[in-house]
Amino acid sequence: MGCSFSGLNALYNAVNGGGDVWINENRFRILKQIGEGGFAYVYLVKEVVADARSGGGLAAKKSVPPSHVSDGTYAMKKVLIQSEDQLQLVREEIHVSSLFNHPNLLPLLDHAIIAVKGPQGGWNHEAYLLFPVHLDGTLLDNAKVMQAKKEFLSTVTVLQIFQQLCAGLKHMHSFDPPYAHNDVKPGNVLITHRKGQPPLAILMDFGSARPARKEIRSRSEALQLQEWAAEHCSAPFRAPELWDCPSYTDIDERTDIWSLGCTLYAIMYGVSPFEYALGESGGSLQLAIINAQIKWPPGPDPPYPDALRQFVVWMLQPQPAVRPHIDDIIIHVDKLISKYLPQAKA
Repeated sequence: MGCSFSGLNALYNAVNGGGDVWINENRFRILKQIGEGGFAYVYLVKEVVADARSGGGLAAKKSVPPSHVSDGTYAMKKVLIQSEDQLQLVREEIHVSSLFNHPNLLPLLDHAIIAVKGPQGGWNHEAYLLFPVHLDGTLLDNAKVMQAKKEFLSTVTVLQIFQQLCAGLKHMHSFDPPYAHNDVKPGNVLITHRKGQPPLAILMDFGSARPARKEIRSRSEALQLQEWAAEHCSAPFRAPELWDCPSYTDIDERTDIWSLGCTLYAIMYGVSPFEYALGESGGSLQLAIINAQIKWPPGPDPPYPDALRQFVVWMLQPQPAVRPHIDDIIIHVDKLISKYLPQAKA
């Protein structure tokens, strides 16, 4: 999917204080701001359909899956672009997002990039990216609420959420060449609670996703990868090989498996398995990760089964060559669900 440039594509009026935004031929009313970070702002918007009886609207035009439709409301990400490098990053995010089509990956529904006059008379750009909205928040949001109440998810719910993340990642890892997400963490997992069903889990934010396999053949290439990872991969979920990359090695999609193991731990306990190091005098997050020094906090009563802890440890192998692939993970999570689901229903 290419990026379109036109002053009419995303014509907006007082975006920060409400108003309407056009993204290509579709018009959206801004309801409120729901997030921000860096140079990006996220708004809750509602589509303005001139004649609802005509069956128009973005969902109809784009064949949006039912799980991603919410009464004509969407999440719109506005990115302020102030350099050519930033513009390239946004273009890359748009390109990568357009590659994937899976119910557990957040789809990019539409986008526009426009040129705007800067305060010094030069030209900058703004990007508008439109996504489905999931208002129950992220796994991180839900974990904070549960921690405050000293509550834990059941073993089966933990596994059902994790199973969906595995399914989304498998889609990315199945490309030729495989793509790595590179920033799997609870803050990038949207949750939608459903009555009588497991929560729906959707992996989002493909701004760091890239082809997974890299041949590192020099110290400078190793350092370059470490610098890139420091900027794009969240530290508590970053694989050891991205902290201390050998000068001669092959990197593959199993960097995501490490992050997936950290995320499973976080679904269980609300934090990464290595964040404890940040609170210790003289503690080092990097050393805790490189040495895979996992600490197990108090959990629910009765505690999570040992098989679930062993599952986490299996993914957190410091040597990527012995870390499992996503297909191995899926086989194992299916087995665990088959084991514990009947017990939960009994």
